[in-house]
Amino acid sequence: MGRISDNELYQLVQEENKEALEQLYDRYEKLLFSFSYKILKQKELSEEAVQDVFMKLWRKKGIYAEHKGKFSSWLLTVTRNVCIDLLRKQTKNQVELMEKDMDIERTESLEETVTWNEERKVLKEAVNQLTIEQQEIVDLFYFKGYSQADIADKQKLPLGTVKGRIRLALKHLRNTYSKGGGKFG
Repeated sequence: MGRISDNELYQLVQEENKEALEQLYDRYEKLLFSFSYKILKQKELSEEAVQDVFMKLWRKKGIYAEHKGKFSSWLLTVTRNVCIDLLRKQTKNQVELMEKDMDIERTESLEETVTWNEERKVLKEAVNQLTIEQQEIVDLFYFKGYSQADIADKQKLPLGTVKGRIRLALKHLRNTYSKGGGKFG
């Protein structure tokens, strides 16, 4: 008995003959894998494509018609379509992962903003508890960037007094701020 044609094997597959499917697999697996690999450029994905093609053969009835062309050409077209679907699915998954990463970054950014706002509130309350002289010096030194010598000139105070007020203000801020839940210096 001669070799069974692709068309005959396909007809047997339509009748749920597993041996016929295995014979088609043995005939075309290497060709379909190398064809898939040229498109997908990944071994695992190419193997998945080949499996998908043969699952389609097994599950879908009457999708090949002999009068429309050679079975092997049709099988390569099915394989190409499966590969395109896999690429789309992979791209969609990558886009979804990127969107999840962006959502996480936005959430972290929001959390950082909320945390900073809470700490700023605690710090502001701590600064408000300083004496007026200490508040002025802290404002000039930390928020406006003046040097201690410039503050002494501007406030007409001895340099030692400015350094002392800054030191006391910092000590007070550390105590008050840490009690309020913040971390300072």
